[in-house]
Amino acid sequence: MIDIRLLRNDPELVKENIRKKFQEDKLTLVDEVVELDREFRKAKGQVDDLRNKRTVKSKEIGGLMAKGLKEDAEKAKAEVVEFSAELERLENLSNELTQKIKEKMAFIPNIIDPSVPIGKDDSENVETARYGEASKPAFEVPYHIDIMQRLNGVDLDSARKTTGSGFYYLKGDIARLHSAILSYARDFMIDKGFTYYIPPFMIRSEVVAGVMSFAEMENMMYKIEGEDLYLIGTSEHSMIGKFIDEILPEEELPQALTSYSPCFRKEVGAHGIEERGVYRIHQFEKQEMIVVCKPEESKEWFDKLYNYSIEFFRSLDIPVRTIECCSGDLADLKVKSIDVEAWSPRQEKYFEVGSCSNLGDAQARRLGLRVKGQNGNYFPHTLNNTVVAPPRMLISFLENNLNEDGSVRIPKPLRAYMGGKEIIA
Repeated sequence: MIDIRLLRNDPELVKENIRKKFQEDKLTLVDEVVELDREFRKAKGQVDDLRNKRTVKSKEIGGLMAKGLKEDAEKAKAEVVEFSAELERLENLSNELTQKIKEKMAFIPNIIDPSVPIGKDDSENVETARYGEASKPAFEVPYHIDIMQRLNGVDLDSARKTTGSGFYYLKGDIARLHSAILSYARDFMIDKGFTYYIPPFMIRSEVVAGVMSFAEMENMMYKIEGEDLYLIGTSEHSMIGKFIDEILPEEELPQALTSYSPCFRKEVGAHGIEERGVYRIHQFEKQEMIVVCKPEESKEWFDKLYNYSIEFFRSLDIPVRTIECCSGDLADLKVKSIDVEAWSPRQEKYFEVGSCSNLGDAQARRLGLRVKGQNGNYFPHTLNNTVVAPPRMLISFLENNLNEDGSVRIPKPLRAYMGGKEIIA
């Protein structure tokens, strides 16, 4: 949610931002909000004026009664009653207008950073850098499920019977590898100075509305029937949500947090749930990084966060590249976003394994999160980034660490979490 003052003072800037995101159908929202805001300020001015008149008239009543001017006092009382009735009407109107403004502004996208490339969709995202040698071995690299099955590490058939498509059983050394990667990711971020959290895996609707756009919520979130609770799609939701309606002392910034959670996603509107594979699934686990900081520090933190992802993947011998998301591919709350993609030797292409986002003060405004500064309260900036999200990440790990005999190398950082093993065979 953007600042209402920006809409009042420069509606054309907001409209131009909407055009850059190729969401022309939302242009009318700007004019509608500006008009509703004008009506709201008019009503608020009348409310303030009536309150003053009622206060003055109420004080007159006692004086008139003391002077024995009972008839005049009764007239003054009647005026106070009229003022109160009109005041109630105007206050109700103000509340209705406030709600309408809030609802419409929730659909107006955040102002993107000037550095964001302009494009309609993800086909126009821009590669910014590559790290590590993206090569293909001399031998054939099997499909990732075939690698897992040969190592007796996955059971999709049983998962389809118990739950359906988009779920899996991991077992044996593959399940242990999955847990080892998450444990390594946890310690990797703790060593960077982040505070480790395990958050709630469900959140209320007011938190959902505060941390994501309505389109994202509809396509991603699972609702708990009969309760005001949603399963989280990522721990960012509950981690940012923990600050709802808080006023943080400025000296407590930045908040650098890393959290583990399972994640649940409907994947509506995505490219489909795979019958055979763990690339796009309904349930997975993730280590996340979250930062709450001063607005002037968010660019520096953004660069830090996605570089941590690069460092993490390179430590596991996985080549990666970074992709800058274009304007049309940015979710409405995001100011800027960079995806980290891992190399797939089998497919000879990169695929997304993480996303780093700067949301400016959008989430803070929606959640009522403020910071008490020396010159008054202000909204902080929030950022989030994926450290690692297996089992999707296992695809790149297995392919890049595969030996010709079908065994899989365990890079040195993971061996302590794998009981000292150097290979899975």
